[in-house]
Amino acid sequence: MDITIHASFLPHHDPAASLAFYRDTLGFEVRNDVGYNGMRWITVGPADKPGTSIVLYPPAATPGITDDERRTIAEMMAKGTYASINLATADLDGTFARLQAGDAEVVQEPTDQPYGVRDCAFRDPAGNLLRIQELR
Repeated sequence: MDITIHASFLPHHDPAASLAFYRDTLGFEVRNDVGYNGMRWITVGPADKPGTSIVLYPPAATPGITDDERRTIAEMMAKGTYASINLATADLDGTFARLQAGDAEVVQEPTDQPYGVRDCAFRDPAGNLLRIQELR
């Protein structure tokens, strides 16, 4: 079987802030930016990995959810408990320094975890947790 991860979805509530974070702070390229009914879906990813993307999407556009569920999602996003993604880098300290200098919200400085990885964590403008692991 030949299956790979093509795209992961993370919610956003401010497309301009999310675009600035993923493009300017993380250094991802913008692959697609689609607007519809006043909402935006922005696809970003690392330039050297064209087959892997993150789609930043407006959670209010999710079909089939109720107004109560939309409110709950908005509340969870505000608290930073709704969505997360794990990324990886060969230079954790350099990546951490670049993100910290770009005013990303630091959740955890680079740390050797008891389960065998070294990682750090940030929140994006929508409150999504980005955990970045060091490749060994």
